[in-house]
Amino acid sequence: MLSASVAEASDKSVYSLLRPTPDAELREMSTDRPDKTESPYTVDAGRFQLEADLVSYTYDSRERETTRSIDVLPFNLKIGLAHDTDLQIVYGAFSHARTSRGGAAGTDIGVGDVVVRLKHNLWGNDDGLTAFAVMPFVKLPTNTMADLNDDVEGGVIVPLAIDLGRGVGLGLMTEVDVLRSGSGKGYEPTFVNSATVSFELSPRLGMYVEAFVERSAESGTETIVTVDGGLTFAVTDHLQLDAGANVGVTDAADDLDVFMGLSQRF
Repeated sequence: MLSASVAEASDKSVYSLLRPTPDAELREMSTDRPDKTESPYTVDAGRFQLEADLVSYTYDSRERETTRSIDVLPFNLKIGLAHDTDLQIVYGAFSHARTSRGGAAGTDIGVGDVVVRLKHNLWGNDDGLTAFAVMPFVKLPTNTMADLNDDVEGGVIVPLAIDLGRGVGLGLMTEVDVLRSGSGKGYEPTFVNSATVSFELSPRLGMYVEAFVERSAESGTETIVTVDGGLTFAVTDHLQLDAGANVGVTDAADDLDVFMGLSQRF
């Protein structure tokens, strides 16, 4: 979730993982949730940030098949390595999916994959009206779910934030994933683009609306499009609660995903 306000500039390159940034010099907390558009702002050096869904529920129905799934505590642990770089460990946690078709039903229970990401901010981390970052990532196949593959995959994300003034922020993201093809033979690129607009409703309360598009280069695949929205509430300068929903626009997208979560900075 992007912040519409911008911190004042200061030279914080002297801080590192082993020399944490003092409280007085922390930038305003920024998160990569609850929207799908990633933030270009990093966690301050020597600081940790945990971002997690407390619970999410997904519903999808297509071609007479209905799937309902519940995910509990998938999280992203961020570690500030330097004033402009953080390391992120994303874990799928527990998932329970039930699929029914006609009179038959099946259940898939397990945990998801681990994704390791490195975000490097190129400009605007602490000042300016724009911010930009590059975030390469790799997926490690640690899942125990039947519908997930056991292949190493990866990609790169490039997020841009623009402060539009008066408590309004614009976030843009382009992502290229290199994923195992549906046939299991080789890899194909998948392209993701999203845009989110955030609004500061009060000093503590915010909201966002978002458009998300995902398209694989693999022949025969369908485009995933969702329209998303939600609310954030800053309990303190270091703790944020959120809730939201993602609504599928195309048949390939899940019909509905609702969630609630939190982000805590240490």
